[in-house]
Amino acid sequence: MAQERKPTFIQSLIAGGAAGTAVDLLFFPIDTIKTRLQSAQGFTRAGGFSGIYKGVGSVVVGSAPGAAVFFSTYDTMKKTLPVQGPLNHMVAASIGEVAACLVRVPTEVIKTRAQTSSYGALAQSSWAAAKLVWTNEGLSGFYRGFGITVMREIPFTSLQFPLYEYLKYRAALYLAPKRQHKQLYAHEAAVCGSIAGGVAAALTTPLDVLKTRVMLDLKSPSTNTPPQSISLLTRLRLIYTTEGVGALFAGVVPRTMWISAGGAVFLGMYELVVDNLAN
Repeated sequence: MAQERKPTFIQSLIAGGAAGTAVDLLFFPIDTIKTRLQSAQGFTRAGGFSGIYKGVGSVVVGSAPGAAVFFSTYDTMKKTLPVQGPLNHMVAASIGEVAACLVRVPTEVIKTRAQTSSYGALAQSSWAAAKLVWTNEGLSGFYRGFGITVMREIPFTSLQFPLYEYLKYRAALYLAPKRQHKQLYAHEAAVCGSIAGGVAAALTTPLDVLKTRVMLDLKSPSTNTPPQSISLLTRLRLIYTTEGVGALFAGVVPRTMWISAGGAVFLGMYELVVDNLAN
């Protein structure tokens, strides 16, 4: 049997924070392009290829805590859940994502609005966008899209992490006869993370499009009324009927590329830091 690494809570916390910061900063421009492609206002009006680091401040603040919360929860749940195998990884990852979204969603709201210039010249920085969200919508504005984000992340992680753990398991079994130990190196785990992330990203793109559209809803500037409240199913149907099925997969190429490459960095960095902390 391939040996599964069991990091401590503190190791998961530190390694998760390092992994989240590394991947979000490195691939932020691709995320900006993906978000602008998904925006209802269109790629060019949302900013095109200019200012691709707009909103990066929110990522700097939120990446480490969000990823740290995810991995510390995920690793703890893997050890304590009564179920084993793929179901263990699915449930543990889902619980981890819900916990992480409490930290991640406010930074995502600020990031998406800054990336798409939703406030125009009024918000040229993440801090300015955050103040406008607070002024116009209060605390609830920072959690706009929380439900759809969780709905996106649970299917995503339910695909990504069981596949990631399975690929690591198979790779470790294959490589075991060629070495003295049964543990993968960080770069080998990174390849598994890249494959798992790319597959999960492509399949869950429609949910990501819905998440982006919900987060970009703003109050009417003339009446100061909240954005029209419609169900996610209705919103999905409207996108399909008015913009076509292609709109539901808007940004699928940069999203898949970003998360595939990001999965390699994210999970590879996590494994690398855990290895160093354990030694």
